[in-house]
Amino acid sequence: MANHFSKNSINVVFLFLTTFSSLHFLSVHSFEFQVGGIHGWVVPAANDSKNYNDWASENRFQVGDTIRFKYKKDSVMEVTNEDYKRCNSTHPNFFSNTGDSVFRLDHSGAFYFISGVSGHCEKGQRMIIKVMFYDDSSPEDHGHKSSAASPAAVLALRVSKLAIVQFVLLSSLASYLY
Repeated sequence: MANHFSKNSINVVFLFLTTFSSLHFLSVHSFEFQVGGIHGWVVPAANDSKNYNDWASENRFQVGDTIRFKYKKDSVMEVTNEDYKRCNSTHPNFFSNTGDSVFRLDHSGAFYFISGVSGHCEKGQRMIIKVMFYDDSSPEDHGHKSSAASPAAVLALRVSKLAIVQFVLLSSLASYLY
């Protein structure tokens, strides 16, 4: 009897270790996005003033992601919505002119970026990044609009994966114990 109990105990421990070590697929991984792709952070062509906002709308940003700006003889600023609309570079929340700037998206909602070089923002070197919401309250409660991706759908997928793992774990545990 002791030998049977020992085998079941080892199997249960192995099952728990295997299951919990495989839960990494449920965790949120952060990504780094290269702003502007191979062209980097440059003044867009005259007929392409929505270049950066089009790029941003094609991506899904999450809290913890970073965006990298690569540029020459320029700068990048994170500003308020009002300063974005007016291309006002006098009071940035973030400023960098290193040529290789990384900005961490540390909360959900909108981030507004402009070039700090005179005239560049007016020519379209500006961008709005929308970081997806994951809380239960409405995005409008925070004064922001959510991105086109459905955070509820992303969360439902993660929850369903967790439910599958729990079902497999409980089924396996029951078969070992009974």
